[in-house]
Amino acid sequence: MITQIRGRLVEKNPTYVVVDCNGVGYLLHISLNTFSALPSDENVLLYTHLNIREDAHTLFGFISKTEREVFRLLTSVSGVGPSTARTMLSSMTSEEIQQAIASENVALIQTVKGIGAKTAQRVIVDLKDKILKTFDIDEVSVSQSNTNKEEALSALEVLGFVRKQADKVLTNILKENPSANVETLLKEALKNL
Repeated sequence: MITQIRGRLVEKNPTYVVVDCNGVGYLLHISLNTFSALPSDENVLLYTHLNIREDAHTLFGFISKTEREVFRLLTSVSGVGPSTARTMLSSMTSEEIQQAIASENVALIQTVKGIGAKTAQRVIVDLKDKILKTFDIDEVSVSQSNTNKEEALSALEVLGFVRKQADKVLTNILKENPSANVETLLKEALKNL
């Protein structure tokens, strides 16, 4: 119904924003990733998803169409509601969620508050094929780089680095150099940690 809103940013909080569009203020629930990506000037364009329940009509705002698409895919899974999907998008970027689902990384998905082992597995079972097809991710490269990433992550943990911080650094390295081997990943990660 409402697919995007362009207007003046009136109020900005980590969980929601208010956008004035021709005199009407729209409250949009957002993820932390959208919050941090919002421009500093007043004019914004947010892609939206309208969630309709019998007791509420809730508008969710996203900085990109990809984030909105990942949100819609997540909410299509039984047991994952809009607030859980938003929490996932706040904990990880949409690209990290895509990679986690494509590489069947149950442990990473389970780190999100409110998602247990069964729900994490259901997310993977329900969405893996859709994620691979929709975002054109090559399954072979995902599994290989993921194995290298896991080995590097384990090594960094043994060295005493915090898993979450090391994981972020390794993800950034893999974005720039997707074919990096474990040795390269470790060298680059140690420079950035």
